[in-house]
Parts: sequence; C-alpha cells; structure tokens
Amino acid sequence: MKPTYPTKYPIGIQSFAEIRQGGYLYVDKTEIIYRLIQAGKYFFLSRPRRFGKSLLLSTLEAYYRGKRELFHGLALDSLTEEWDPHPVLHLDLNNREYKDATSLHKELNANLERWEQIYGDEKRDRDPEERFAYIISRAYEQTGKKVVILIDEYDKPLLNTIDNPELAEIYRSQLKAFYGNLKTMDSYIRLAVLTGVARFSKVSIFSDLNNLRDISFDNQYAAICGITSDELNEYFSEGIRQLAGESGLSAEETHEELRRRYDGYHFAAKSPDIYNPFSLVSVFAANSIRNYWFHTGTPSYLVKLISKGNYLFRNIAPVTIGQDYLESAGLLDRNPTPVFYQSGYLTIKEYLPQYRSYRLDYPNEEVKEGFLNFLLQSYIPDTNAGRGFSITDFLIEVDSGNPAGFMQRMKSLIADVPYGDKGTPEDHFQNAVYLLFTLLGYFTRMEDRTSNGRIDLQVETPRYVYIFEFKIDSTARKAMDQIREKRYWERESVSGKEIFLIGANFDSKSRRLTDDILIERP
Repeated sequence: MKPTYPTKYPIGIQSFAEIRQGGYLYVDKTEIIYRLIQAGKYFFLSRPRRFGKSLLLSTLEAYYRGKRELFHGLALDSLTEEWDPHPVLHLDLNNREYKDATSLHKELNANLERWEQIYGDEKRDRDPEERFAYIISRAYEQTGKKVVILIDEYDKPLLNTIDNPELAEIYRSQLKAFYGNLKTMDSYIRLAVLTGVARFSKVSIFSDLNNLRDISFDNQYAAICGITSDELNEYFSEGIRQLAGESGLSAEETHEELRRRYDGYHFAAKSPDIYNPFSLVSVFAANSIRNYWFHTGTPSYLVKLISKGNYLFRNIAPVTIGQDYLESAGLLDRNPTPVFYQSGYLTIKEYLPQYRSYRLDYPNEEVKEGFLNFLLQSYIPDTNAGRGFSITDFLIEVDSGNPAGFMQRMKSLIADVPYGDKGTPEDHFQNAVYLLFTLLGYFTRMEDRTSNGRIDLQVETPRYVYIFEFKIDSTARKAMDQIREKRYWERESVSGKEIFLIGANFDSKSRRLTDDILIERP
C-alpha cells in the first residue's frame, strides 16, 4: 500500500502495531514473510544493527496473534485466511548490557516471570531452561495452538563479552541450554525465528539445533530486511521530490546521491541492491542527506575486536573470501572479515561461482566514511586538540604543494598514535598514514608495485603527486636513495602534475618519525 502524504516516518519505532495504528510509512514485506512461514519451522537470520530485524519479528508476532486488522491492504491480507491466534513468546535480549555473571539470568528471569503470569508458575524455582520448556508445553495445552517463539538479538550477551572469555563461557552455557528447547519441544512449536548480528558456530551455541535453517545468505530472503530500489521508488517518491527541492538537485541527481550514500548492500549471491533502511528513513524525515547510521554509535564488540587485533587497514577492503567460510564463520574466528561483513561494514559486491567465493567491499560512502572515521579516532585521540595537528591545515598544505608543512604535522600525528595490544609499531604507523590520506579523500596507494619495485605510499591531488618511501630504524637518506635508484616517479612524469619525493625514517623504539625528513624533486 502506497502511503498518503504528508508522510510520517517511523524513526526508531520497531513495533508493527504502532506503525500501522499510528499511520506511519510501512514498506510492505509481508509477501516475503508469508513465503517464510510457509517454507519451514525454524529459522535464523543475521543482519546488521538498525536493519529492521526487530520490526520483522514484531510483524510475525502481530500475524500469529491474529491481528488481521493491522494487515489491511498489505500483501499478507490477501494471501491467507489463516488468522487463528497462537501463543507467542517474544524474547528481546537487547535490553541489558550483560556486565556480570547474573545479568543474563536476570534478563531471562524477567521474561519467564512475564510468561508464567499467563501460563502458570509451577516451575518457577527451576533453572531457566526448565521453566522455558514448561511454559511452552503449558501454552500449547491451554490454547490448543502450537507456540510461536521469536528471539531478537539472540547474540547480545556474547557480543558484549567478546573481551571476557570467562563470562562469555557462562553466557554460552546458559544460552545453549535455553535455546536447546527449540529442538526438544518440537512437537509444541509452530514457528521459531532467531535474529542477531553475528554467528556463533564456533562456540557451539547451536550445536544441538540441527533443525535451525540459516536464511542469512538465501537469495529468496535477501530483501526481507532493508529497502530495495523498487521499494524506494514506490514508497518514497514524494520524499525524493521534497529532498530534491531542499537540496537544489534534480530528481535524478537526488536518486544518485541516495544510491551513492546509502545503497549497495547485498546479502546473497543474487541479492538485489538494498538500501540501509535506518539511514533512508532518517534522510526523508529530516529532509537532509547526512551520515545517520554511524551516528547511532559503533557497537562496543567491534571496538573491542579491533583494539585487540593486528590488522593493516588498507587490507580490509576490497577482499575476496570463500563462500563456505563466510557463511559458516563465527564471531571468534581470527579472520576479522566475517565480523566486518556481519556488522554491515562490508557487503557482498560480487559472487564468483567458479571459485565459490564472494568479493566484499564497503557498501556505500556513508559506511566507508564512517568506518574510516571510527578507525582514525583510535589513532588521533581527543588529546591532540591544540597539540600541533590540524586536519584543516593538513589539507591546505597537501592541496597547495607544501610537503614540508604537512610532514611536520604528520610527525605530530604519529607521535600521539596509541598502540594496541597486538601488532608492530610499523603496522600502527602504516594504519595511521593510510587512514589519514584515504579519509581526507585523496587517491592513495600503499605498497604499490611498479616495474622497478614497490612504492610505500603514493598520494595524488589534482595538482600534485607525492611519492613516499619510509624506512624503519634507518635514515631518510636511504629512503630517498631508494626512490631515486628505482625511479619511482617515472610513470607519473607524463601526468603534468608537480611531483614531490619524500624520504622519511620511523624509529620503532620511540614510535615516531625522526627529524631527518628529506623532500626533493625528480
């Protein structure tokens, strides 16, 4: 059903009933939902945060509670006549921070007590998994209808303890026993759907649930969350018109800007282009194109993972990864790529069937800018304010051909780089330099191979080309000698741009660029 205008956009509203009763815009996903409930009984779906997982479960709850009036005009209303109410047990684990050994038990207990008020509390003194099993059976016996179980953010307790293996093991054990009821109580269950961000295959949380179907990479459910291009045109045409008027762009230019900034997600080999729903709805509600998804905060588990990792950020994307590995990898794998994908920072850009592999990259400009900004913050802490490093001055000096000026500022930056638990000083140095130039929008190549060797760093602006060679625990003179010996500038000599050669030395003990920086011309 196309919305009426002026449109009410459901920012932060995850309740299907509230959206429908309040007259908010709802992008009709009920035809896909109908296909899902006809296809099986136990499902798991992984999607990034703020991608509509909670709304999906809320829609399922409304259907299985028989709330047909909420579906008037939607696809599901004409697809089925089965509207008999079922008992629904809806568990949302996103409401707590899970900081100690009792947190998960308290959250499960709060939900169990709520259900026990309806179906009986004869087992209230037992362990959570026993109480859950009893509630499922009692709900079926009291209503004569099989039970629908919806679990939102099933993985939140484990994500929050990624840096605390002992507490994570306590939670894992509790959740494994609790979720085990999805198999042992099969005869009482009509449908079970679990959603979350990450997979936990390697920690055996689902080892006993061989009846759970993972639809996260399934082509036919790729668009069950998010907004497709067709849906954008159908539901947001008036919003696009208003946004174009506000920004002074044509409708076509507005479409292109929305595509560049918020489109580009793919969750299967044959997935349609999918827009980030939170960002898109936020754009039309504010009638302004900005970065919305990243402003909701980087998840703490990702901060912890990156801070403990040993990653060269230039290798994050693009990257090719095996299909079987990406589709089965858990959060605790040593390779961070599956986590970046599951979290929405990378997405599928191409499927390579001959190699059974996916090519992953940043989905769009909003994510790339936000992710690199987030990474840069770990290299330029707030204490840099007023201590010699200015992004604006750095930009001016790069754009105006002043390498002596921006190299002095780079020294200030590198001096304040904090170093993580893992990785060499050289790795941290390379990360900081790569992030700085890439985030500022310059065409940047690191360790770029030529016929004569490998250039450490090349940065291009409309007027200048900067060629860097960095030595570790050596001298800037040796760095410059290598540039001249290998003649790294030759392929750029026909560009018409002014070329600067920069030799510098990084001292691994002091973790700083040394003072003997050399700047020359070819």
